[in-house]
Amino acid sequence: MMLAAGSFGPLETVGPVVVWLVVLTFVFLECAFIIGLFLPGDSLLVTAGIVLAGQYTGTAHVWLLAVGAAVAAIAGNQVGYAIGHRTGHSLAARRGGKYLNTANLHKVNALLDRHGFWSVLVARWIPWIRTLCPLVAGAARMNHRSYTIASTLGAVAWAPVLLLLGFYAGGFLERVPWLLPAVLGVMIAALVVGTVLGVRQYRQELARPTEEYEVE
Repeated sequence: MMLAAGSFGPLETVGPVVVWLVVLTFVFLECAFIIGLFLPGDSLLVTAGIVLAGQYTGTAHVWLLAVGAAVAAIAGNQVGYAIGHRTGHSLAARRGGKYLNTANLHKVNALLDRHGFWSVLVARWIPWIRTLCPLVAGAARMNHRSYTIASTLGAVAWAPVLLLLGFYAGGFLERVPWLLPAVLGVMIAALVVGTVLGVRQYRQELARPTEEYEVE
């Protein structure tokens, strides 16, 4: 698979296959499981778009990846909904947790109760609500058809928009030979550090005492 010559240096080794693997995995995890609260999903999609902008096959890959990421998000939302549905109306929060606490679960629950369909649609753009929404919607027994339509529409807008934003920004940055590698280097380093810190924080969060939250 050919890469754009002379622009990336060591970053040229990051091929589309690696981008696909990382993006689809992160998107699914962020939409399906609690660990997604601590993963840098939005910035990852933008960075992936910038990486693909510097490759000869980037245009085809970014559109295909946009579809793949949307599908991964939809699948993750369904898994999250199923997990919440199986818990009954009681969810396990963490006492003193940064994200997985009763206050945040209550905020998402109240949002779903007041706005239903539209809250699921808008939740796609708010990182911590994006992960908690499927879980709470399942526990609240939100109408599955309405939930699926809203989460699908949100996923179809979210992933392609951020990927293409990164892709076309990368095309602009490529006009300055030194700028694209510098920006990519900083963004990739930030993603790696953010992921490591996020996993650490996730483990610390789960180590906190549990407290039950009753979903209405």
